[in-house]
Amino acid sequence: MTKVHPNAAAAAAAAAAVPPAAAAVVVAEAAGEEEKGEAVSLTVWRRSLLFNGKGFTVFDCKGNLVYRVETYSGGSPREIVLMDADGHGLLTIRRKKLCLAEEWLIYDGDAAASPSAAPKRFTARRHVSLRPTRSLAHLSPARRPSCGADAGAAPSCRYDVEGSYTGRSLDVFASSACGGEQRRRVVATVCQKEAAVGPDVFRLVVQPGFEPPLAMAVVILLDQMNAS
Repeated sequence: MTKVHPNAAAAAAAAAAVPPAAAAVVVAEAAGEEEKGEAVSLTVWRRSLLFNGKGFTVFDCKGNLVYRVETYSGGSPREIVLMDADGHGLLTIRRKKLCLAEEWLIYDGDAAASPSAAPKRFTARRHVSLRPTRSLAHLSPARRPSCGADAGAAPSCRYDVEGSYTGRSLDVFASSACGGEQRRRVVATVCQKEAAVGPDVFRLVVQPGFEPPLAMAVVILLDQMNAS
């Protein structure tokens, strides 16, 4: 079996040894790359580190574990939590009940652990069309602040996902309108890794100004849409 990343075993072993006070350290490192104006390159492994578990394991460019997703129910679970390397919830992706359209909600933190303290950030829908199209999904903000923020990071942006998830080739576009001007730019890209390691290992590149956890939430959403 091809080795996904050299530091995978070390990262998994170290996860339990890190104190709670260091919960956001790995995410801060990724944010540090954003502050330098550099794209964040992540390796996504569509597999849980736990035995008999399903989910995702995500490494940074140095081979350090940064995010993980672990689910145990069969089929497509209704709620998924994106965690950091230490198991602290960063974002919750929850499928809406009793909804005719395929719709998901994205919350900050672990919405199940603290439902009253988890603000809703985005509503996501699968793109439905009778004609062939590259559009896969759309994310709309749950709250709309003033449009003075950067187009790539402002919660007021709408995000459109285009391409092929099964082919591991897609782009996430940020669309916003400020001062009568419509802006649209690529904020994240999913592509195959250079080495032939199969479809379950791929690369997620996040551009400056866009949150890497939110980019990973988009990947989780697309995986759920393809499983449903």
